[in-house]
Amino acid sequence: MGSNDPQRLRLKIRGVVQGVGFRPFLYGVAGRFGLTGYVANTSEGVVVEVQGPQEELRRFQSVVVDEPPVLAQIKRIEVSQVERVAESRFRIVESEVDRGSTTFVSPDVATCEDCLSEIFNVEDRRFRYPFTNCTNCGPRFTITRDVPYDRHATTMQGFTMCKDCLGEYEDPANRRFHAQPNACDVCGPQLRFAAKNVENDSQGEEAILEAQRLMADGGIIAVKGIGGFHLACDARSDSAIAALRGRKGRIEKPFAVMCRDVETAERLVGMSGAERRLLTSHERPIVLLRKLYPPGVPELIAPGNELLGIMLPYSPLHHLLLNSVDEELKRLDVLVMTSGNRSDEPIVIDNNEALDRLSDLADAFLVHDREILAPCDDSVLRIVEQRELPIRRSRGYAPMPVQLPFDLPPILAVGGEIKNTLCLAKDDCAFMSQHIGDMENLETLRAFERSANHMSRLFRIEPEIIACDKHPMYLSSQWAKETGRLAFPKVVQVVEVQHHHAHIASVMAENGLDGSEKVIGFAFDGTGYGDDGAIWGGEVLLADYAGFERLAHLEYLPLPGGDASIKKPYRAALSYLWSAGVEWDERLKCVAACSDGERQILRTQIERKFNTVPTSSMGRLFDVVAAIAGVRQTITYEAQGAIELEALIDKRIVESYNFEFPQETDEFVSIAPFEIGVSGLISEVAGDVLCKVPIAEISAKFHNAVVELIIKISLYFRERDGLNKVALSGGCFQNVALLQNTTARLRTEGFEVFTHRLVPPNDGGLALGQAAIAGFKFTK
Repeated sequence: MGSNDPQRLRLKIRGVVQGVGFRPFLYGVAGRFGLTGYVANTSEGVVVEVQGPQEELRRFQSVVVDEPPVLAQIKRIEVSQVERVAESRFRIVESEVDRGSTTFVSPDVATCEDCLSEIFNVEDRRFRYPFTNCTNCGPRFTITRDVPYDRHATTMQGFTMCKDCLGEYEDPANRRFHAQPNACDVCGPQLRFAAKNVENDSQGEEAILEAQRLMADGGIIAVKGIGGFHLACDARSDSAIAALRGRKGRIEKPFAVMCRDVETAERLVGMSGAERRLLTSHERPIVLLRKLYPPGVPELIAPGNELLGIMLPYSPLHHLLLNSVDEELKRLDVLVMTSGNRSDEPIVIDNNEALDRLSDLADAFLVHDREILAPCDDSVLRIVEQRELPIRRSRGYAPMPVQLPFDLPPILAVGGEIKNTLCLAKDDCAFMSQHIGDMENLETLRAFERSANHMSRLFRIEPEIIACDKHPMYLSSQWAKETGRLAFPKVVQVVEVQHHHAHIASVMAENGLDGSEKVIGFAFDGTGYGDDGAIWGGEVLLADYAGFERLAHLEYLPLPGGDASIKKPYRAALSYLWSAGVEWDERLKCVAACSDGERQILRTQIERKFNTVPTSSMGRLFDVVAAIAGVRQTITYEAQGAIELEALIDKRIVESYNFEFPQETDEFVSIAPFEIGVSGLISEVAGDVLCKVPIAEISAKFHNAVVELIIKISLYFRERDGLNKVALSGGCFQNVALLQNTTARLRTEGFEVFTHRLVPPNDGGLALGQAAIAGFKFTK
């Protein structure tokens, strides 16, 4: 056989290769090189057989690897030679179903420029059609019932394509060739505006105009998007924002805004090149950016916060809402877009449910008849050192897997209590769910169960192990132990994983550490159930996937009333002052905020250790310092005091407060774990407040102290154990000032530092660590 004689190759391609135009791409490449064969979606990915001269086959493979569709992510290609067949062309054939295989599903993708140009072209048949999409953009995960990814396996099944759309779908030269959500105004989903006490609903463009008129008059609209409902209003209207806060009970927590375009956003916030690229990426997350002053929108949007959450339109409907055909309504260029739900409940996705559950929050509804299968909140990210730092990983990212450094058996990890996400893992892939929310009520538990079942069906993973947090009162853990085996009959064991060990394992897993070396892990957060029954949160661990040793922790201090002291940090501040031997001086705002009667009760509680919980939490320490410094005495959302304290840092200050360590170095070894004293630091902070030291300086000295704490401990344990890898995880490392200064100092000292870039450092990344730990035990 000659070197260029015909051959036939079979390529099995795994990765994100469905719903991204991969079959049309392969059709075109095969045609370019004159090859015959076929391509099909399978439950595992894409299978293509190509036949032709060997040189053309090599070129075909090179193009597939080097020039795939922009949204595709190839994980693996297996190539084998098969027997030649008699054929005259290349075909796209029916999908192959294998119920035992796992395939990847594309996240939802923002509207592409080609579709946008059609939407705003008066001559185009899709002019101002709010559900325009193609193979390069549009809904994916949120409408997919099953794989292989074909129209009948999506919520577009009920919409029969018209002659024109079908022609595009069947034309290999058209960018809508095999675009499963393909539709137009003739055959696709339709928009409807429903106002209270109005009998006749508006349709189409008139529906958009009605929504714009209402928002321009200060009203609030419930808008059905790609992953669920938003509550939307004019972001330049103080009265509309105040009304939205009042109705939703969202007193001070920042709202995100959607800007018409980048130029509009740049009039509100400053952004670097990396931030601009993230803002305009096809994931279209909310990006936390520094406000300009004056900010251009009311302070009520993000009170007391130096950052503003900005996103750009990511669906045709969003673009149309922000680009009215009415000249007077074109002033609507920035909209508040917050999740369409009641406080502490999951995002609403169904029209009837919205009319029921959001009726007292919204003045009217802008809905459509394309079903949303998987609820998906907007993702939230920051840029730190030119890299992404996820705060909430959801739309645009879920359900993209994290590639693991080792294979796992089929596992379901159920995450924690707040910012809950799930993880389904098998082999070397960990599929992270979208953001589910705080597991505090039955509605969220039901959303959690639906997500677990949907992901199991979608990825063909029937878990044999369930991993959960050790906290006995977490709803997710109770579900794992009581209901999980019923939901997934193949489960043979439920594995409880310590909260902070899971944090460290999550950052190890996403950075590809295989567990052959231990890391010095700093797990700093607000709350986590400790092995001794106390609330941990200021933890230094010597960890790998197999286990951990608690090397050190912040000293235990009493938290009177538990959650009461979290919502009213002045209570925790008084407790910490008492423990430090500092008098309750009314010149301290935390003392002044507490009435005489409450002080007496608190003192009795603390002295008698009645209804107090010991905690080593770094998150609580941030709250306490913020309260003593006078920043925040009560909070209306998680970590509010810490966020506002960070915003006040005077970066010129290099001095720091001091944590307390055992006096002799030998005691570090003999005491396991040793306690890091905070009483001296509390005394220093209170002293500076009484001496009227500026809050900005107090904030800087405290943040510097935490950095110095990490450096000192890392240096000690490197000297003791020869370890040079440091892992940082937990919600405190969302604090960018702390994260940047810590990583910079550690690297200066020669440490290899591992931080989060794929999953959040907060509890939204917990499930990944749970899966890695539980699975590692069984693989070994």
